[in-house]
Formats: sequence, C-alpha cells, structure tokens
Amino acid sequence: MVGAIFSFHLLFKDSPDAYMHKPLPLECASLNFRAFQYAQAMLFAIEEINNSTDLLPGISVGYKIYDACASIARAVRVALALTNGNEIVSTLSEATCTRPAQVQAILGEAFSSPCMAMATVIGPFHVPLISHFATCACLSDKTKYPSFLRTIPSDYYQSRALAHLVKYFGWTWVGAIRTNDDYGNNGMATFTEIAQQLGIYPPDKIQKIIDIIKASTSKVIVTFLSPTELYVIIHEFFLQKLTGYQWVGTEAWIFDIQTAAVDKHHILDGAIGLSIPKAHVSGMREFILDAKPLNTSTNVLFKEFWEALFGCKFKQSVSSAENEKECTGHEDVTQVQNSFTDMSLMPIFYNIYKGVYAVAHAVHNMLSCNKTCDNIVQLDPFIILQHIKKVNFKTKEGDEVYFNENGDPAAKYEIINWQPSGNGLVKFVTVGLYDASLPPDKQMNLQNKSLFWAQNSQQVPVSVCSEKCPPGTRKVLQKGKPVCCYDCLRCPEGEISNITDSITCVKCDPEFWSNERRDACVKKEAEFLSYEEIMGALLTAASLFGTCMTAVVAFIFFRYRQTPIVRANNSELSFLLLFSLTLCFLCSLTFIGRPSEWSCMLRHTAFGITFVLCISCVLGKTIVVLMAFRATLPGSDVMKWFGPAQQKLSVVGFTIIQVIICILWLTISPPFPFKNFNTFKDRIIFECALGSAVGFWAVLGYIGLLAMLCFSLAFLARKLPDNFNEAKFITFSMLIFCAVWITFIPAYVSSPGKFSVAVEIFAILASSFGLLICIFIPKCYIILLKPEKNTKKNMMGKGAPKSS
Repeated sequence: MVGAIFSFHLLFKDSPDAYMHKPLPLECASLNFRAFQYAQAMLFAIEEINNSTDLLPGISVGYKIYDACASIARAVRVALALTNGNEIVSTLSEATCTRPAQVQAILGEAFSSPCMAMATVIGPFHVPLISHFATCACLSDKTKYPSFLRTIPSDYYQSRALAHLVKYFGWTWVGAIRTNDDYGNNGMATFTEIAQQLGIYPPDKIQKIIDIIKASTSKVIVTFLSPTELYVIIHEFFLQKLTGYQWVGTEAWIFDIQTAAVDKHHILDGAIGLSIPKAHVSGMREFILDAKPLNTSTNVLFKEFWEALFGCKFKQSVSSAENEKECTGHEDVTQVQNSFTDMSLMPIFYNIYKGVYAVAHAVHNMLSCNKTCDNIVQLDPFIILQHIKKVNFKTKEGDEVYFNENGDPAAKYEIINWQPSGNGLVKFVTVGLYDASLPPDKQMNLQNKSLFWAQNSQQVPVSVCSEKCPPGTRKVLQKGKPVCCYDCLRCPEGEISNITDSITCVKCDPEFWSNERRDACVKKEAEFLSYEEIMGALLTAASLFGTCMTAVVAFIFFRYRQTPIVRANNSELSFLLLFSLTLCFLCSLTFIGRPSEWSCMLRHTAFGITFVLCISCVLGKTIVVLMAFRATLPGSDVMKWFGPAQQKLSVVGFTIIQVIICILWLTISPPFPFKNFNTFKDRIIFECALGSAVGFWAVLGYIGLLAMLCFSLAFLARKLPDNFNEAKFITFSMLIFCAVWITFIPAYVSSPGKFSVAVEIFAILASSFGLLICIFIPKCYIILLKPEKNTKKNMMGKGAPKSS
C-alpha cells in the first residue's frame, strides 16, 4: 500500500489580492488541477507496476491519496493517518482492500514546508516520505529527517548553479528576493555563500522589497519564490511601473506556463533560470488526459473535479458519453480544461513516476531476499526505507534512478530562457545545461543560441555596482559597502596593472618605468652628459677653445722666448704651466660621454694629477718671485737654494704626492660606472660612482691645500716694487681658483644627475681659464701690443725715482 498527499484544494483563491489582506479561514477554497495531474501520474505508475510480470509479480500495489489542502497542519494530520492506518475523510483509495490500511511509503507533498513538518512527525516511525518537488536543502539533513527522500535535486545544487549562472554573465551586483521560510532562507543562504565566493553580492536584509529594488542600482533579480508569491511581486511591479529588470528564476516557476499566463504585462520577459530536465514517459500524457475513468469513481474529489472540468453536475447513473453531451462549456470551463491539459510539468510528473517505482523496486528487492511472499503482511517500513536508499535502476526511458547518502538524486538542470513567440506569448527555450556531477569547469554548458533578455533585448544586461577598472588602475573597496562596490584608483608612478579589475598594481623592474596610461612598463631613458646635447656641446667647445687658447699663448711665448718679459718670468715653469693647463682643458672631455670603467678611473685621476701639476708650477713661480726679491738684498744668497733644478724638483715632488694618492684610490676602491635609479624615478642616471669617497676628497683636498699655500705666498708678494709684479696676477688667479672650487662643493653635492658632472667640468674650465687669463694674458698684451715695454730696462725699472 502506497500513500500520497497532494493539495487538491487551496486555502484561498489564487490571486495577488488575496495575499495583500488578512489570512482567510482555514478551509479549502478552490481546486488545484496540478494535484490531479500529480495523482494521475502516480496512478499511471501503479497501473504499469501492477501489469508488470517482472516487477513484484503476483503482488498488487494499492494506494491511499489524501488532500492536504495546502495546509501544513492538515498535511501532518493525514501523514499520521497514513502511518497508523486510521481512515479520515477526503481519501482516494481502492474500492476494496483486504490488506491493512497502514502504508509502506508516502509520496508528496509538493513544497518544502509541509514536507519538513511531515518528515519530522513520521521520521521516528521510519516511514519513507518521497517528495517530487520539495527542494529545500535542509531536508538533506538525515539527523532531522531520517526517512525523507526525493526525486528532485536539492536547492543546494540549484543555488550553486544559479550563482555560477549569474557569474557567467558578469552580473556582480544583483538583487535577491526570497520567501521567509526554509525554502527561501536556505536557498538564499547557499546562493549568497557561493555568490560571495564568486565576487557577487546580493543584499542580505530585505524589508521593503519594492523600495529596495527601486533604490538599488542592480538590474538583475534572483528569486527563491513559489509561483503564487511571484504573482504578488510582478503585480506590484506593474503597479509601480518598474520595468527593465532581468529575472533569474528557480525551477519553482521558470518552466511554468501558468506563471507565464499570469504575467499579462510581460514583467518576466527574458527571464533565465534553471529547470528540471524535460522528460517524456510513453503513455503518461494520454493517461493523464483521459478523464473518462473518473466518471465511474465514487470519490467526492473526482466528482468535484469532473464538474469543474466539464462545467456540469456529475450523474452517476448516466454514461460518461451522455454526461459530456449534457455539459455546456463556458469561459471558466475552457480555462480549467486548458490548465488540465497543460503538460509543461511533465518533469514533475516523471518525478512522481520515479518515486512510485523506487518503492516498488525496494519492496521487490526485499522480497527477493526473503525468497517468499508470506511476509507481505509483515512489511516493515524501516526495512523498506533501507532498501529504497539502496535502489539503483533504470526507467523504461533509460534514466538512472538512485539516491545518495542524503536521499537526493543526481543534480541536473536545463537552463531556460523566456523568449517571445509570434502570437505574443512566451516560449521556454532550453539554452544550456548544468550537471553537478561534472568537474567544476565543465558543469555549466551554455549552448550557442541567441538569448533574449529583459524588454526583448539581445544584449546581455549589465548589472554591476561599479564598472570594471580598466588597465592602469586598481580596485579599492568602498568603506562599508559590498566587495563588488569599489573605486578605481590610478596606479602610482612606476607601477602598472595590465589586466581589467586588478586588485594591485605591480612595480616595474628598476630599469623600467610605467607609461602614461600605467598599463605597461617601458624602458627608462638613460641619461648622461653626452656630446650631442646642447650643454655637452657647449662644454666641449669651451674645453677645445681653452686648449687652443693655451696653444696660442704657448706659441707666442715660444716665438718671443728671448724677450725680457718671457725670460724674466721663468720661461721653463711658464711652458710647463701652459702644458699642464692644456691637460686641464683636455681632461674635462673625459667627463663627457657614457661612463665606462676606464673613463671613470681616468677622469678623476687625470683631473687630480693635472691640476696638481698646474698648481705646483704656479707655486714654483710664486716662490721664485719671493726668492728673487730677497736675493736683491745685500748679502742674500737665497737663490742658490731655489735654482732651476730645485724648482723642477719641487714641481715633480708635489705632483708625485698626488700620483701616490690616486694610485692608492684606484687600488683600494676605484671609481666605477653606476646606474643611479634613485635621483630620478623615470630615468636612469649613468654616472661614475666615487668608489672610495675618502680618495676623492683626498685628491680635492690636496689640490685645495696647494692652492691655499700658493694664494698665501702670492698675497705676501703682491706689493713687491717690480715694474711688472707677477705675484699680483698669481694672487688674482688663485683667488679665482679658490672661489671656484669653494663654490663647487655645495653645487656639486646638490646638483642631480648629469648636472653634477656639468658643475665639475665648469669648475675645471673656470679655474683653468682663470689661471690662463690672469697669468699669461697680461704678458701677451705687452708682447703683442706694447713692445716698447718689453725691455730689460723697463722690467728692472721702479715705479719712483731712486734717491741714490
């Protein structure tokens, strides 16, 4: 004996207005023709089993069907009646039955809430309860509902599938509507969890649905609603004139023709969602549509159904053919007949069919183990429950039926899209499949079909809280808002993002820099003082000009080497000084160009040695002036201690000291080419690192020491009473030299990159020009323009007449 519980009646009329008022009294108000289709599907399966010679041979399956009247309380009551064998009213059963009234399994109900109540009550009695449409994931908890099974997948899988579907179309900001019961709460909880893992965020507190929808920027709405509850929503949408929303539905309504018929204002057009895969069971459609056998039924429910279907009173004594002739159809009857002939829920009918067969196979397997049929009267529901959990068979259509450890079947869904048809109605088009048994990357399979969206658009709607962040920016979450609400901040200099919606910016390698769009790293520009740029060309020209100028002066001195002014100014030291100045001008060229290992070592050592050589010569000339003055005093023989040989040795000695300093510097830690990434962020400065800073400052310090000594001696000799006082010009030259190099130090330290090199070259050239101009130009002036003064008498003359 198999029991069944369907809601042949509803507690109130099926209209949106009924939901907007106070609850109506607990009474059956209107027929629900879906329940009759469910009952017909069950009877079809039972008839097939009873006519089968392979399944339960010699044993007939009986049935008892109760009307739950869409009431949880009534469903619990009839479930207990089926469990303990008591008879109550409104029962559909066999006319004659010799077996006990207690059933071995119960089919139904269609919705989760009554199933939860019934499973809780009959669970301790281990009576199997098999539902064809209750999808709440909570019913998979075998600690609470140990005897519950179902032939429809759990919402756990449907919720995950919906989340992946939403993610597939790039909707990261969606609204969600649920019923405040276990179906809605559990379905939404799973959807929210998976959606957040995928970067989707539905609002979690829905108080005023319409106000929230109007205030939200989301254009996609995911629903966990039954059809009747959905009617209320779309009716309110029409009243509020809300359009352009993309609906995502569950199997509760996405494949329901009645829902499409109620949506007269096409609020749901373009909806997409998950449906149980379509099914075809040979003979079932014809069996369900064959209403004539109901004519002979003695049950009051079938009489009521007949009258509603044909619009006339049921007459038991008249044949069915005569009944049909006397019945006159009208609009309401036609609508009822259309509801009855609607086979859109064939997958649900198939679930009922599979549920009946699961019970039959379980009993068959149990009896096959017992090897006898004497135990039929002792069928234990607990043993049947254990066998149902283990059944694994194929229907005549080739579909495999089994239950997992949670009492759930395999989760497979069709992806349905509501598309317009030519007659203004809606057609349900299968556009893809979802199979939870496949690997995650293959579960969602959308076929290459054109989809229709809200307002019959063929463009995938955009529903995001924030637009995608383009390359060159990164996402920054908005405080207090969901993870899909963010601002796009441009990457800082030196960092890039080359993908859309990047959460971080990546630093470029040291030799690279971010471009203007911050989406690619480009090689940094190498910067050094080159001959091609204006500054380098000017400094090169100044160096060559100084070299040529020095050469001209040397030529003049050589041409007039026998004249008194050249001979009186120590011609050997003068030529050596001119040679060293030439080297000073030329050494500035080593600072221009791309630094290399040899150029870095050469530029600093050449500069140090040539300048010491130059200053040594000037120092020698200064000492000669002082010694010459003292030699004119009576009894003085100081010149014999500083003759030409001593002068040359002093120059060599001073220079060798600098050479030793440079050798030590190059040996211990020489200068080397260096890529400076720190001075400028967007450029690489090629420069010569000092190596040992002590060596560099020792070279400069030694030059400065000699320059200060030379300046001091020249300053002492500035007022010597010669007609041509060379010490005065040396003083000026040393003053310029010291001023240049004193200002060089802060300028060099504070100048960035190639400008520090330019400052150093300028200091070399300025001090070299100072020495050349101050010491040699006045002599050249006399030689070339005032030859009358270039006489021995004039050189030895005094500024005032002698007294004796």
